Amino acid sequence: MKIGIEAQRIFRKKKHGMDMVALELIKQLQIVDKINEYFIFVNNIEDIDALPVASNFKIVKVKPAPYPIWEQYYLPKAVKEYGVEILHCTSNTSPIFINVPLVLTLHDIIYLEKWNFTQGTTYQIFGNLYRRWNVPKAVKLAKHILTVSNFENDRIKSYFNLTNNQVSTAYNGVGNHFSPVTDKIELARAKKQYNLPDDYMFFLGNTDPKKNVIGVLKALSILKKKNLLKSKLLMLDINRNYLQGLMKQINDESLMDDIVFSGYVPNKDLPAIYSQAKLFLYPSLRESFGIPLLEAMACGAPLITSNTSSMPEIAQNSAVFVNPFNPDEIADAIIKVQNDEQLREDLKIKGFERVKEFTWYNNAQLTLNIYKQFVV
Repeated sequence: MKIGIEAQRIFRKKKHGMDMVALELIKQLQIVDKINEYFIFVNNIEDIDALPVASNFKIVKVKPAPYPIWEQYYLPKAVKEYGVEILHCTSNTSPIFINVPLVLTLHDIIYLEKWNFTQGTTYQIFGNLYRRWNVPKAVKLAKHILTVSNFENDRIKSYFNLTNNQVSTAYNGVGNHFSPVTDKIELARAKKQYNLPDDYMFFLGNTDPKKNVIGVLKALSILKKKNLLKSKLLMLDINRNYLQGLMKQINDESLMDDIVFSGYVPNKDLPAIYSQAKLFLYPSLRESFGIPLLEAMACGAPLITSNTSSMPEIAQNSAVFVNPFNPDEIADAIIKVQNDEQLREDLKIKGFERVKEFTWYNNAQLTLNIYKQFVV
């Protein structure tokens, strides 16, 4: 069987959510499938070492182009040229003119739900417009849809009026390198390289409104005004001008003094950051899964997350849950976790157990079984 996988961004240097999901799936398929032939279609090759070499896996660099052109024109040409028998598109969208069975990973349909065209960066707005045009067509074309949580599975089936046998949940996993870092030299290296404070809360967010950066800032402001903000807030690769704009909205620009910026952190260095955090803060407004939840649990970072969408399904009893629309509740949870050492220890232990349920091996096995259904 010749299997094509669209993985256009897995070799870019700054990888994020869906890039890492596609990369980890392919790595695991290399382990579980030594028989079938794979063609991995990518847009560029900046970080070729991200994927091990395997004899039955061929990297195909498709002509670089803006994503819609790449996906709708150059990708179908490559699919035809290499004679693949099934195409797996891994990042919500797909070509709409192909003559082989399509498996589609639909991570979420947030952009099809209530959506404000003025929110987000220009890049995010145009990306959502493309998805709103493409995804309904891709869903109709797909032989099978994979998604990442039962919550999102139900949303997709309801929105598109699909049946249980048309959509499968393939939970994401967590990389094997995510575990508590105890080596003092490695911890000191990360601390120096990424400007880590002695005492910090870790927050992963970006300019996407669903990440709820403004809710986190409001919670910090509440704590600061009560003289209860004990720790710095660590942020990674986030736009400072964007943050300053949000601080102006909430009338507390002094918060910039309480935030530490580390810049972009490669995935391999994240465990050392989770491992030294007093707590991990993830009060997103809407998630289809939330891989950082697994990363935090695997590294022993006490977790505060939202009581909405998929997050209770993924974290279960391993987190303190908050209403992400209520900054006072976020602030109260921060105080609770910071001040209760026993609670932090309980969350760590429960997190270690919960994260065992999520493996890329299971994800790859389920995906491979789906491929086999549609190729004779």
